[in-house]
Amino acid sequence: MNAGSEKQYGGLDRFRIMAAILVIAIHTSPLLSISEWADFTLTRTIARVAVPFFFMCTGFFFLQKLGTDSHRNASMLKQFLWKVGKLYLLSILLYLPVNVYAGYFTDQFTVFSAVKDLLFNGTLYHLWYFPGIMLGVCISTFLYTRLSAWNTFWVTLLLYGIGLLGDSYFGFAQMNPYVDSIYQSMFTLFDYTRNGIFFAPVFIVMGGMIANTRRRKKKKVVPYAIGLGLFGSMLVMEGLLLHAYQLQRHDSMYIFLIPCMYFLFQLLLFGKGSNRPTLRKLSLYVYVIHPLCIVLIRAAAKVTGLTPLLVENSLVHFTLVMVLSFVLSVMAIKVIQRIRGKKPDQTGRAWADIHLPHLQHNVREFQRVLPKDCAVMAVVKAQAYGHGGWQIARFLNKLGIDHFAVATIDEGIELRKKGVKGEILVLGYTDERRIRQIARFRLMQTVVDDEYAQKLNGYNVKISVHIKIDTGMGRLGESWDHTEKIAAMYRYKNLQVCGTFTHLSVADSLEASDIEYTTNQIARFQKGIEQLKEKGIDPQKLHVQSSYGVLNYGELQYDYARIGIALFGMLSKQGDKVKTSVDLRPVLSLKARVVQVKQVEKGASVGYGRAHTAQKDSKIAIVSIGYADGVPRMLSDAGATCLIKGKRRPIIGFVCMDQLIVDITDIEEVQRGDVVTFIGRDQEEGITAEEMAQPCKTITNELVSRLGERVTRVYHN
Repeated sequence: MNAGSEKQYGGLDRFRIMAAILVIAIHTSPLLSISEWADFTLTRTIARVAVPFFFMCTGFFFLQKLGTDSHRNASMLKQFLWKVGKLYLLSILLYLPVNVYAGYFTDQFTVFSAVKDLLFNGTLYHLWYFPGIMLGVCISTFLYTRLSAWNTFWVTLLLYGIGLLGDSYFGFAQMNPYVDSIYQSMFTLFDYTRNGIFFAPVFIVMGGMIANTRRRKKKKVVPYAIGLGLFGSMLVMEGLLLHAYQLQRHDSMYIFLIPCMYFLFQLLLFGKGSNRPTLRKLSLYVYVIHPLCIVLIRAAAKVTGLTPLLVENSLVHFTLVMVLSFVLSVMAIKVIQRIRGKKPDQTGRAWADIHLPHLQHNVREFQRVLPKDCAVMAVVKAQAYGHGGWQIARFLNKLGIDHFAVATIDEGIELRKKGVKGEILVLGYTDERRIRQIARFRLMQTVVDDEYAQKLNGYNVKISVHIKIDTGMGRLGESWDHTEKIAAMYRYKNLQVCGTFTHLSVADSLEASDIEYTTNQIARFQKGIEQLKEKGIDPQKLHVQSSYGVLNYGELQYDYARIGIALFGMLSKQGDKVKTSVDLRPVLSLKARVVQVKQVEKGASVGYGRAHTAQKDSKIAIVSIGYADGVPRMLSDAGATCLIKGKRRPIIGFVCMDQLIVDITDIEEVQRGDVVTFIGRDQEEGITAEEMAQPCKTITNELVSRLGERVTRVYHN
């Protein structure tokens, strides 16, 4: 699966909103005032796809990540349960007043009933979903890691079949006294078989199976559309027949719901458009909040005397609840984003604002211009070019990026320890004595030459590797003309080759001679790949382009594109020209504070070495950032500027280790605590990283990578 196509689940994200609306319909019966049968058809059959859809989404994204490493699987499960458990706890607290008002804590309330509700039923009627998904994922994970996918499906399908007799087909269970007594006993433990034991697992497993089988071959949309139409119709007929013969104890579980959900989910995967994390969050909030909105609407109707209009008219009631649910959900999201999107406090001396929406935009831009089957391999070495390594990688995980590149093994280990999922390629050399760490943390090591391959293989530890071919860069990699040595690197039994790559040395230049050199590099690489294939060797995934390789040679058809500096909205040098038109937005802004304002008389010198002498009576600001924070000392008296109150002001004297000096003679009302911008925008003015790097005779890659640990990273959603 690649980030440019199948990794975009816009269809799923959009249907999450529809599913949330269907859940509201289930709890408000919008067509009841018009026709009981029409309302039953909508809310008790068609709308029953909503919760299984959410279960399948969980299985689709969770189960496909499970592997053979039991410790990793357990860690993933623990993280999932913790995340959902927190949501469940918050939901319980939200509805505590409603439960009190409804008489939940009466004489019939016992420790057993509380435990039963917490583990199965939910403390309010819709909260059963949370213990259901937690228990369902536990069961699915247990089975999925011990049985084959199909055997897991059959076991969960059997559980579903048992649950059917306690739900829509309960009338059949009642026909046999022995079977009826079994179900009555079960109902002392939980009120419904619509729960995490019988209902959730089969849909979770179906989602995981679809995720793992969809990669293998191309799919066509028409068969799934026909299948959905056929089994959707049969689902409706099944529900109406069961209702007509009064066989249902509950109406969540149907036989034809299983194939209907399969075809629906497959069809939604064809939905075009990029991932929409906001829609996922919104659908969750609507799901949690809508019962509260039902209470609020009914209370308002009672107070105003408008119950016949606002409640008894079911369509109006549904519409009001839906609108209020979305309004309150959007407001809640905004409030939480404002709380989480913390800003530097008044004591902060120097910080970098990291604008994650800009990063998301840049990812989408590259996915737009890359060939369909080429995935983004995000280069997050050197703390993601100063932006924060694991923080950036985890955000990219959320965007569907699961291929990463780092420079060192320790960078890769840090990503793993911080929960980054997917493949992590170590681009640099790693001492072969650390091979067990490569295996333990599931890293992919670059094999730099045949001698190194022999040493790695000699440790008898199986690891995943990528082979690097030097086609003219002159750094790491076996030389492109060492055909036999390159071929030998694929034959070591302990090295599982997952990819082959090279690096272009002058892809950033559009000079004719450099274009010719780059073209020769590409040709050498391609020739080497063809020679390998002639020898019966599969080079696996291929990657050649870095940021400028994509921007200037976007027509190349490879499996990955290793995008680094450009992913963060920067080019290496000011004035660089590229052939591909992309709208890149800077992700990082660098700021500090004024810590003192002083008057300087004409002729007085400031800073080390008396490097600057005031030519007139002046005013200066001392700013709390220096070369130990990453502001190059070469900016000293180099004509460099910064922004204060939206105006450019010159940096004067030598940049010190911890502070620097700015001439603010022409600006009024500058005071201690004012923000100074070195990279980024202030009102109508802006300074780019490329502009800051130019007087230092360096490139943005070096500039932002050297931002010090004392510079706090503040992440804005």
